[in-house]
Amino acid sequence: YILSVLFLSLNTFSDTKLIILGSGTPNPDPERYGSSYAVVVNKSAYLVDFGPGVMRRASAMSPSYGGEFVQMEIANIEHAFLTHIHSDHSGGLADLILSPWVMGRDKELKLFGPKGLKDMVTNITEAYKLDIDYRLYGTQPANKKGFVSIVKEIEEGVIFKDTNVTVTAFYNNHGDLKESFGYLFETEDKKIVFSGDTAISDNLKRYAKEVDILVHEVYSSEGFKSKTDDWKIYHRAHHTSSIDLGILAKELNPKTLVPSHILFWGASEKSILDDISLNFSGKVLLAKDLMIIE
Repeated sequence: YILSVLFLSLNTFSDTKLIILGSGTPNPDPERYGSSYAVVVNKSAYLVDFGPGVMRRASAMSPSYGGEFVQMEIANIEHAFLTHIHSDHSGGLADLILSPWVMGRDKELKLFGPKGLKDMVTNITEAYKLDIDYRLYGTQPANKKGFVSIVKEIEEGVIFKDTNVTVTAFYNNHGDLKESFGYLFETEDKKIVFSGDTAISDNLKRYAKEVDILVHEVYSSEGFKSKTDDWKIYHRAHHTSSIDLGILAKELNPKTLVPSHILFWGASEKSILDDISLNFSGKVLLAKDLMIIE
């Protein structure tokens, strides 16, 4: 009886993976697309942010284009969570609404995010009304659900739960932008925190202690020296330096730290990793687009 229970538990245990779809910033680095991530668990994928290029990056991970994740066939993507409304995190919204529908999605897109997301979705859908109507009422096969979005504007707390994952939203510290969130994803085998864009946040610390994976934004402390005074004021208030991220990681002790949304400003990857290692000796994987983290 004990062996049979153990066998059952091992065979129903999730194998959660994190895929870095976009590790970039507003700077148009062709190697780092707009901010976006996918939590893949069992037969489903859940997006966090949808920056420019998000659907092309998702497709790169799908079997149709040589990838290994059927969950990343874009017609299968139906859940997405937005940290905040800045364009490098949300600029792929039209792509997320329309491309999976064109490729066959026949379920509504479920979107979760801050106040303002409903207006963004309404206006984008209206902007493409001629395209949508042509596909619906022309000769192209099309369904009437796949382009529809169901939007939940969130506050702090548990905002989503299904058989795969529980998602908790929490306010972070993105300067004066109050409608800015991080997310905690909890599956059977992992806890993953996404910081969103934030300076050091005491509230984030409440949710990110000793998680399996902490995806945290970062800017180069070395590159910061080259910025003008006005930009230094902005970045100190809205983002986290590589040195401060190491201090934070030492306190929170994640199993794996994934610095992402990386502002290099001419510094090297080694420079950022060296800064973090001044205080944190744990596992660090500097985010790269299309990286898979288990």
